[in-house]
Amino acid sequence: MQIQDVFRYYANDLKRVEENMEMSLRSEVRLIPEIIHHLIGSGGKRFRPLLLLAASELCGYRGERRYPLSTIIEFIHTASLLHDDVIDQAETRRGKVSANHIWGNAASVLVGDFLYSKSFKLMTDDGNPAILKLLSTTTNTMSEGEVFQLMKAGDINLTEKEYLSIVEKKTSILISAACAIGGILGNATDSQIEALTRLGMRLGNAFQITDDTLDYVAKEEEFGKAIGQDLKEGKMTLPLIRTMKKCNPEERLFIRKGIEEKDEEAYTGNHDADPPL
Repeated sequence: MQIQDVFRYYANDLKRVEENMEMSLRSEVRLIPEIIHHLIGSGGKRFRPLLLLAASELCGYRGERRYPLSTIIEFIHTASLLHDDVIDQAETRRGKVSANHIWGNAASVLVGDFLYSKSFKLMTDDGNPAILKLLSTTTNTMSEGEVFQLMKAGDINLTEKEYLSIVEKKTSILISAACAIGGILGNATDSQIEALTRLGMRLGNAFQITDDTLDYVAKEEEFGKAIGQDLKEGKMTLPLIRTMKKCNPEERLFIRKGIEEKDEEAYTGNHDADPPL
């Protein structure tokens, strides 16, 4: 079975999630839905809602609460993307001009804040203390991960352990929460919810490591965003960390120069010397 088969199986449920998202985006301030529609309508796969739907069915739950809770997960994810693009000064997202590039940083940050606050309203509407605690802890951890990554920007001595900590805090934790919520909805045992939590963390790690690798090897039109952005932003990801371990001192200096000075020639290989990447 391919992942596309799973998406097809849950197509009707995902349509219900989309409808719930649309209903939750209503606002008298027209810029809010305008910016959000620009982002969520640009090809997102709804991978996190899919995991919540699958986990809840696995645990025997197919009720209505799946849809607003899936909406919460997707709203938190979308808010994090809006904020990320401001921090990274991104110009594209999913093959389209990024929201911050069109409407500016202030609007992107504020609409991201709207999505976070809307998510918490939907959480309280659901009324499950365990889910509220899980999602509030998740968003707090995601913020910590973002700040930690900012602290480590340009640090060529970033370790694999530190890299994985950033991945788990920024990306995997929300995927893990989606899986765990499915278990909570299905009244799964503590050990079953813990197993779903671990599954989500591992899926998240694999997802982000793959994404970081594609930043070096993918084609921009297929990747949906500019290639080589991590290097340009001074982000040490796993491909570069592993490469650095194999570099001689001269090559390490070459890479350090490219990261610290944001010298495009250093990481595209336009110098006289052969680049190590």
